[in-house]
Amino acid sequence: MATTTGRPPLWRDVRVLSWMFQLAVVAVVVALVAWILDNYRVNSARLNIPTGLDFLDQPAGFPIPSSSFRQTQTVRDALIEGLQNTLRLVVTGVVAATVLGILLGVARLSKNFLVRNSARAYVEFVRNVPLFILLILMYTAIVLNAFPVPQESWTLGPIAVLNVRGGSVFWFEGGNWRMVAVALLVLLTLWLVARWRRRVADRTGHPARTAVYALPIAAVVLVVAWVAVGLGASAPELDGRRVSGGITMTPEYFAAFAALVIYTSSHVAEIVRGSIQAVPKGQGEAADALALSSFQRLWYVVLPQAMRIGVPPIGNQYLNLAKNSSLAAAISFPELTKVTQLTVANRSPAVPAFALLLAIYLVLSLILSLFVNLANRRLAIVER
Repeated sequence: MATTTGRPPLWRDVRVLSWMFQLAVVAVVVALVAWILDNYRVNSARLNIPTGLDFLDQPAGFPIPSSSFRQTQTVRDALIEGLQNTLRLVVTGVVAATVLGILLGVARLSKNFLVRNSARAYVEFVRNVPLFILLILMYTAIVLNAFPVPQESWTLGPIAVLNVRGGSVFWFEGGNWRMVAVALLVLLTLWLVARWRRRVADRTGHPARTAVYALPIAAVVLVVAWVAVGLGASAPELDGRRVSGGITMTPEYFAAFAALVIYTSSHVAEIVRGSIQAVPKGQGEAADALALSSFQRLWYVVLPQAMRIGVPPIGNQYLNLAKNSSLAAAISFPELTKVTQLTVANRSPAVPAFALLLAIYLVLSLILSLFVNLANRRLAIVER
């Protein structure tokens, strides 16, 4: 005789209980957030503290060093200036930390005793030092004390001038957007030439010689575009205690940049080392069987496969670098966090200002994550 089992009661159904528990947790969280917001609204109204973003249209009331920002400009303009400084620090830091980290990671596996152990000592020391301490040390002990006074500036002809007030280097002038457009055009030219030479090599079997073709063509494109858009050049000149011309890197920017790059590159180096060691040894043996040199084996065989493993954790280090850039406020570099602090100190409401700061860093992190995910998808092995 067949027996049928009925559906259990709702209070004993595992799925129903699971959903009820999750809904209860969500309800508690929503109620807690609503209570906090209502408490903030009531207390702000009692103390006559504004809760909106109207402060963005008020005059900032403070200058931003090493910029054209004026005190009469709005808080919104000040935050935009701080965001530009943050982006400048993050973008240059990501590029420099990646290059230095890859070099250190490869050096960690070198057969040369001195190179291997020097890279190991660097990585082990820097990874175990707090970034904040490294930043303060870089600014106070190195930048402010190691560089000469303006009268005794170090000069490199018309290319660079360096002293305790910062470094000035030869640079282009004529508009930032035009320089960005020329740079993008040159990069596009390099990419197109590299793609063309790769197709020629695949079709004919001859060496691609990408650099031989790409560099002269890119140089011609650079000169033509430079003349076409009307870019000029500015060289730094030392006039007593002042340096005019060129583009200036402030001591605060240099200290923040150096500390972030040194710290982040030590973590990137360990990721690169582990990724290289994760590549099957048979790949290197196959490269040796093809009589590839050590550089060719590393560049064409090992590193491309290692990057497939290392891109996600390296992307996490990029996110850490972007968030750690807020520590530059400790040495008065006018990045986004420092500008927000100055804004609050000039009677702007603290909670909306820092909530906006939080949202900006969130968007910046999400954008970095998007690019890392795109790179990871591009490098992933395509399976049937």
